[in-house]
Order: sequence, then C-alpha cells, then structure tokens
Amino acid sequence: MNKKVYAGIDLGGTTIKMGICSTDGAVIGETKHPTPKGPYQDVFRTFQQLLSDLLLQAGLSIHDVIGVGVGVPALLDVKKGYAFEIVNLGWRNVPIKFELERYLGVSCFVDNDANVAALGEMWQGAGRGAAHLICVTVGTGIGGGLILNGDIFHGAVGLAGEIGHLKVRPEIGRRCNCGNIGCLETEASATAIVFYGRTAVESGEATQLRQILDQSRGSLTARDVVDAAKNGDLVSIKIMERVSHYLGLALANLSNTLNPEKIVIGGGVSRAGSFFLNPIRDQFRTYALDQVARSVELLPAELGNTAGWLGAAWLVHRNLGEDGGN
Repeated sequence: MNKKVYAGIDLGGTTIKMGICSTDGAVIGETKHPTPKGPYQDVFRTFQQLLSDLLLQAGLSIHDVIGVGVGVPALLDVKKGYAFEIVNLGWRNVPIKFELERYLGVSCFVDNDANVAALGEMWQGAGRGAAHLICVTVGTGIGGGLILNGDIFHGAVGLAGEIGHLKVRPEIGRRCNCGNIGCLETEASATAIVFYGRTAVESGEATQLRQILDQSRGSLTARDVVDAAKNGDLVSIKIMERVSHYLGLALANLSNTLNPEKIVIGGGVSRAGSFFLNPIRDQFRTYALDQVARSVELLPAELGNTAGWLGAAWLVHRNLGEDGGN
C-alpha cells in the first residue's frame, strides 16, 4: 500500500491549522492549535510537534511525508520561501522554507495564505475541474487568489490577487488601511457591514440594529446585520444591497479581464448562503459582458477551515508529485 502523504499548514495570526492527506487529496487527519506569540522558532517547534502527533495517530512516520506546504499571511518571495514581513506575528525577514526544512527534515514550500486557500478549493472544493478560477474570501478584510491555467498567478512581485484593494469608490469612498480611498474592502467586508450598521444607528435611523447594540452592550457583528436583513429590517437590507452591488461590480470587472470558469466566495459572511450570494449574482450579471456572465459559475466555498492547509499540501503535489520527485 502506498503510504506516502503530503502535509499542509495554514499559519494564522491566532490559529495554526494543519493536516495530512493522501496524494490524491483525501484528508487523513487534521488539527488546530493556538499560534505561539514568541519568535518564529517557537512556531516552528509547534509545527514539529503537531505534525509528529498527526503522523502518530495515522500510523505514519516522517519518512512517509513527501513534503510540507505552508500558507502564511505575508508578502513573500515565493521561490525562496522568504517572508519579508508577517504583521500579525511581528516577523520580519524570515527564511521560512530554509528554516522549516531544517526543523522538519523534508522539502517545504511556501505561499500566501489567500493563495493556498484558492488552491485548496481548486483541488478538492468548489473549484474542482476549473483551470481558471477566482477565489474571494469576505471576512474582516477581503482577500483573494487568482488561478490561471491551473496554478496560482503571482504577478511580477507576488501581489496579484489583492482583490480587496480594487477601487470601487475612488473619489467619494472611505480611506482604506492601505492608504487609498474607496477600496472594495471598505465597502463590502464584514468590517464595512458593521461600520454601516453602526453609522445607521448613530444617525438615528429606525432599525433593529439599535436593539441588538443595546442588548449586546455595544457589540455588533456582520452576522447581526445579515440576520436583521433576513428579518426584514430595511436599513440592514440596504446595507446588504450595497455590499452585493460592490462585490458584483468588482467580480464582473475581474471576470471581464480574466474570463474565469468559476468564482468561489468564502469567508464568514458567505455562510449566509443564497441570501448573500444570489444578489451578488444579480449584480454580477448586470456588469459582466453577456458571454462572460453566461460562462461563469459563482459558487460558495466548500472546504471552510480545511481549504488553507489542503491548498498548502497541493504545493507539494505541484513541486514534487506523488513520488517526491524521484
């Protein structure tokens, strides 16, 4: 029996998600663990222990691991596996590939976390069978990955796929954390949904959100706004219409340029399902070229928290194949 496996790691600012899978992408085991707040060496030692535990549970050893892929929230030199900065962890200039190979003793490959999530959906999720795919994650911000001809498109300096920074209100929008005005994530992220909900309450509009804020002692989430919209709250409905408009517009512009087969939308807000996705589809059809609109499937992500580490494991599949490059 072929016991060779890939391992994948999704390194987040608060949580490490790790798993092992067969060479055809079947999940063998997965785990998660809080991300240590110390130096990167502490994180890599945690990787060592988590991988050892997963392999032991599966009756495997490190000799069965063809390689390890890791997705990190960083600006990278992908070929060298070198992270210039990981803001959430306070890392600067870390040779992740070199150091991780030293800690784990197997070949390692590194890419951006949004890119590996897109690869996971392409390999085993909603993007299966698509060689041209846009993957969008709608959460605190808006992230994305572009898959062209069956692989991640990095661009000249590795910044391709920064979908959240497409300009949708460049003259009258709000200032983004990137310094520019009117970025998509200032209008359509979970953070934006909460901002517009709070703004409506503070301006005295009649809305269920006021009661939610009072009951939660000032706390409001994007889910609260979505639920209020489902319950017929007119203010919340308008907020979600705004979100759908800008997401549909941005995805149509991307699709008119890249002509993908599928667009996969994930992240916390997407869990609202068809209530969230159908209006985006409507706006997408309004702005996309007719032939483009007819040829694209707009789908919810399928893999959830598995997407990142599974896509990271695919990096091994791409670089070494099922026999480890032998």
